[in-house]
Amino acid sequence: MELLIALDDSEPGWNALEYVLENHPDDAVTVVHVIDLSRSEYGELAHLGPETMRERRRERADELFDGARERAAERGCEIETELLVGQPVASIVDYAVESAVDRIVVGSHGRDGISRVLLGSVAERIARRAPTPVTIVR
Repeated sequence: MELLIALDDSEPGWNALEYVLENHPDDAVTVVHVIDLSRSEYGELAHLGPETMRERRRERADELFDGARERAAERGCEIETELLVGQPVASIVDYAVESAVDRIVVGSHGRDGISRVLLGSVAERIARRAPTPVTIVR
């Protein structure tokens, strides 16, 4: 089975990785992280400029991937990593289609009620748009 894990630096994101490593140790696993350059934190784009911002986000992604590879190695698993650039939902769904993955696993941020309605949920939108089953892990 080909599994795609959407990883961000959040507890639910890491829980999604742990879920896959524990429950699918023999499956092919690709961990993706999406850099969304349209979103700037704390005036990052204006302060740093687009190239420096892009480089810093790539460095953070490399750190995430290093952490994911370490966790996989501790369990005797191997993973592939892929850095995507764009809007997270579209990038993840497009990658899943192009790579013919069998399942997407993503962490939920645990929002409920009015917060989820107002802010939306990346995990929920992936589940609605993906052509393959999606597992959402808390």
